[in-house]
Amino acid sequence: MAEEKTSGAGEAKGRDEVALELMKFVAVTTGYGKGSGGAGFTGKAMRTPEEHAESLLELFQRCRAILASAPGDASRGAA
Repeated sequence: MAEEKTSGAGEAKGRDEVALELMKFVAVTTGYGKGSGGAGFTGKAMRTPEEHAESLLELFQRCRAILASAPGDASRGAA
């Protein structure tokens, strides 16, 4: 019976974990939020750590919104 009371909190935690994994995947594979630190002239200054953190938080919020609007339970597919 204790599981029934905490299932709502567990579902929200599960969605946040899925959103976090999605955010990490997107950030790592695309370099999201990082300034262009490659060779050559870019014309843009490097991003500060605060700007990088802000962009990652924004990406996490977008991932959460996508999962919230998705039909069904997003945490079921990871079995």
